[in-house]
Amino acid sequence: MSNNNVNPNDPTWRQPYQYPPQKSQSPQNQPPNSPMRPEQQGQYKQNEQRQPYRQPSQQGYYNQPMPTAYPDSRQGAPLRPKRRRKGFMIGCLGVLTVLVVFVILVTTTVSKALAFGSAISPKAPLSTDTGYMTTSDRTNLLVMGYGGGTHDGAYLTDSMLVISVLPQSHHTSLVSVPRDLWIQYPPNSGNYTKINSVYELASSNNNDPQAGGQAADQKVSFITGMQVNYWLTIDFTGFKKVIDSIGGIDVYVPDSFNACYPKNDDASVDASWITVQFNKGMQHMDGNTAIEYARAREPLEVCGQGTSENLAELSDFGRSARQQIIIKAVLAKVKQISTLPHLFDAMGALQQTIHTNMSLADLSAFALKMDLNDPKAARIGLSNQNVLEDGQSSDGQYILTAANGDWNAIPTYIQQHLYA
Repeated sequence: MSNNNVNPNDPTWRQPYQYPPQKSQSPQNQPPNSPMRPEQQGQYKQNEQRQPYRQPSQQGYYNQPMPTAYPDSRQGAPLRPKRRRKGFMIGCLGVLTVLVVFVILVTTTVSKALAFGSAISPKAPLSTDTGYMTTSDRTNLLVMGYGGGTHDGAYLTDSMLVISVLPQSHHTSLVSVPRDLWIQYPPNSGNYTKINSVYELASSNNNDPQAGGQAADQKVSFITGMQVNYWLTIDFTGFKKVIDSIGGIDVYVPDSFNACYPKNDDASVDASWITVQFNKGMQHMDGNTAIEYARAREPLEVCGQGTSENLAELSDFGRSARQQIIIKAVLAKVKQISTLPHLFDAMGALQQTIHTNMSLADLSAFALKMDLNDPKAARIGLSNQNVLEDGQSSDGQYILTAANGDWNAIPTYIQQHLYA
């Protein structure tokens, strides 16, 4: 429509939305105030979309197009999109913050892991004796568990288990060594003792773990015929912490049994008993329950609570089998990625309860190479049902010796049953 009769000084004039006159805006015969034809309205809308926003001045209109950016409040300052740049900077700062936190977490975790490796072993944490398990040779690790503490017998290794792995195939075998096995120690001394006392004697009650571990793996190597170069000890308090730190373990109990169990590991603190009951089937166990399951050995008659329902489970051979079950469950849980952060959190406490002659890198590689879920994984228990026989020492202790005095039958039996 025509703008010829519009007074710019009229206050009703809508200045921000008006445009300069267009010479060809209306035909000669169209009345000034007549409505625009549809084709002119479309032309007006097209111009409205095309024209930039303009501000009036005292002299009239700005005739040059305005810049598309929002003007800066400072006189003569460059025009810039403040909101976009602010959002961009916030985004960059967010990414940078996440990156810094990630680096801190990784650095903290690595530092904690290296400190843990230095505390549990004399070997440099990232060093290797096994080529990080790239060798095709069988690698054997003796794992020993003891009660710990200050009471008598705290460092008798109640649990002795050789874990044997073929790294390239992941074939894994577990060989349980009964704690009551009667052996000569020191070698060629004429003195005899149970094999579970070797670590305690050689380490001088855990004052020298490296000497104790070396003596134990040498004796186990001699008995089993296996080359056991590596060992690891953990007290039961530490083992409980491991299990609790990973949220407990799921264990399938193959046979129901009940037993008396010491209320306190140190009888001088509390000599009373409790009764434990385990029923056949899948169970979720915390650290304390898992230790009771692995160690229980006294029938209910001992504490006057009746008659035990399954005495076979309470023998050393039954305990060895249960300890293998617990080891399998723990390793299965540790290998889960979701478990690792919780395990890292427990490292500070665990480094006081674990000793080994393996570097942290080799120990980690060994654990990753193990495969106890393979149905062919061998579980070998030395017992009076195969190569051992019951006996009694001169001072009345219950002991186990080689059946018919044939000590060579033990390594032969093991070799025949290893997962090759």
